[in-house]
Amino acid sequence: MPTNYTDDLRLAHVLADDADSLTTSRFKAQDLHVMTKPDLTPVTDADKSVEEGIRRTLSRARPRDAVIGEEHGSTGHSQRRWVVDPIDGTKNFVRGVPVWATLIALMVDDEVVVGCVSAPQLNRRWWASKDGGAWTGRSLLNASPCRVSDVARLEDASLSYSSFTGWDDRGRLDDFMSLARRCWRTRAYGDFWSYMLLAEGAVDLAAEPDLELYDMAALDVIVREAGGAFSALDGTPGPTGGNALASNGRLHEQALAFLGSVSDDDDPDVAPRRQGSVHDLSARRHPPQPPLPGVEADREPAPEPTD
Repeated sequence: MPTNYTDDLRLAHVLADDADSLTTSRFKAQDLHVMTKPDLTPVTDADKSVEEGIRRTLSRARPRDAVIGEEHGSTGHSQRRWVVDPIDGTKNFVRGVPVWATLIALMVDDEVVVGCVSAPQLNRRWWASKDGGAWTGRSLLNASPCRVSDVARLEDASLSYSSFTGWDDRGRLDDFMSLARRCWRTRAYGDFWSYMLLAEGAVDLAAEPDLELYDMAALDVIVREAGGAFSALDGTPGPTGGNALASNGRLHEQALAFLGSVSDDDDPDVAPRRQGSVHDLSARRHPPQPPLPGVEADREPAPEPTD
């Protein structure tokens, strides 16, 4: 018999309500304390307080469950694991940009079965449970279903991302730009919002090259329950691959053709690119410019004379 996760979903909403109260009170606070973590990303006193509050509630309501959080790591051992990002979009939070959210998910074994994304400054919340569909609204009793788009061609697709930097740092910017050039529209909505817009059908593709489990778990089940697909860039389903490609499902294989593998004919351990993924970027780049007057162009050294 299928498992009903209604009680867990209700608990996720309670956790989100408490988180919203705290984050809203600390947003744009004059005494907000901002620190830099070892990975050079910011963390605020609000991030830590939200995660600590969620952990306290879970310790009472689900004492046998494990918890994975961005700020306090992993605690407990159980096939049921709550995965928490107290503030997804901390850089926005710090700068006064209202696009940030608390992400709460429940995984059973390696499958995400409950997800809740709460963005109080956008006055929006999204949630899903396994086989229960994806929803958005103010509460469980005041909600509308989420459904992905039916766009079937990249040329008609809207692609969302966070930034170019991560792709460039990993030597994948050309791959990403190849995909972006094929799409009808690109926008950097960023973080959780890219994926929630996808679940609503407003965006057709979203991708990021470097993410943690707590960045993705809640997004994964919402996208899938809305009818979409969520995988790593190598096509592995789910939020455990360290990066993400989400789509309306119909575009997934087409997008993976650009982002899913690195071409290296000499390495048998590297899968070849899928058909249609190779785009000649050199043809799109500007041709080399002639040297300025009085400036001699670089030339190849003359070959050594031979007998």
